[in-house]
Amino acid sequence: MVQQPDRPTNQPAPSIDAKLRFLLSGAAYPDLEHPPSWVETHMSWVFFVGNRVLKLKKPVRYPFLDFSTLRSREFNCREEVRLNSRLAPDVYLGLLALQATGGDFALVPEERLSAPERTVDWLVLMRRLPQQRNLLGAIAEARVEARDIDALVAVLVAFYRQVPKVELTAQEYLDRFQREAAVNREVLLRPQFDLSDATQALDRFDAALLEQAATLGERASGGQVVDGHGDLRPEHVYLLEPPAVIDCLEFNAPLRQVDPFDEIGFLALECELAGAPWIGPRLLSGCAAALGEQPGRPLMQLYRAHRALLRARLAMAHLLDPVPRTPHIWPARAQRYIECALLALNDAGPTGQNA
Repeated sequence: MVQQPDRPTNQPAPSIDAKLRFLLSGAAYPDLEHPPSWVETHMSWVFFVGNRVLKLKKPVRYPFLDFSTLRSREFNCREEVRLNSRLAPDVYLGLLALQATGGDFALVPEERLSAPERTVDWLVLMRRLPQQRNLLGAIAEARVEARDIDALVAVLVAFYRQVPKVELTAQEYLDRFQREAAVNREVLLRPQFDLSDATQALDRFDAALLEQAATLGERASGGQVVDGHGDLRPEHVYLLEPPAVIDCLEFNAPLRQVDPFDEIGFLALECELAGAPWIGPRLLSGCAAALGEQPGRPLMQLYRAHRALLRARLAMAHLLDPVPRTPHIWPARAQRYIECALLALNDAGPTGQNA
């Protein structure tokens, strides 16, 4: 890692707007025939440049991540490349330095970096993947086959067998769920949101969490928590040969530390909401058979409700931004997740003991 100050010496820090203007201009990509397309996410700007993708992290700070300094963005760019090489080994190509001299910018591959003091930001460089093989899009067009999911199972099983196990006590694992539940409650019950059934879902989850506390403790003490992906959604899965999974949570290790069946169940939930309910059972049964274990239904329904309530919270949290993006979509999305949480908790039975 190149050691450098948070702000280059002998020159003022360029503005975000200046960086974005350059990255959207032909000057950044002299060999490109057309200007790049781009999208803005909650934490990054992503530029599609021919057969490559560049990702610039926003200089933001939240309770769960810190991209506020040049040094922290460099560190997290490196972590993104390192961690995503586990499930997408040929996709993450390295880092580009965004350098500035006076009012002029240049993108410099790290291996050709000769004046690190001119670096004003860092970008992750990726191979552009074929959108027609994205799992979310393939679900929408009914193009997913059983063999695609079986191939994904093989990749996930190999991953979970290889990644490090996380040493957590039973209480530490339970505490994580309780902390997330408390934050869910604080956000989802804000009066201005007026979400239907939120109180009922949160209360039912708290009760189910207490009932499953011993089972959660056994998962932690039994070495079932691993350094996983952390955000296993269909939009991050590409049905290549073999399948690739991108965009793990590089910025927060505890959020990646999961029971594999927690995040496999999360992927199942998201596939169901996208319109392919058959994918989840095939994923879960395939992974259970290969990993040689079958968590009980009450635990799996608790995991499902936990993920649904977390997604509801993240949806509504967009409305807490100073200038929310697409504010009209988040309440309906959150409401749908709350309904999913209630269905999961009801399916686990009133005492959480159904098989």
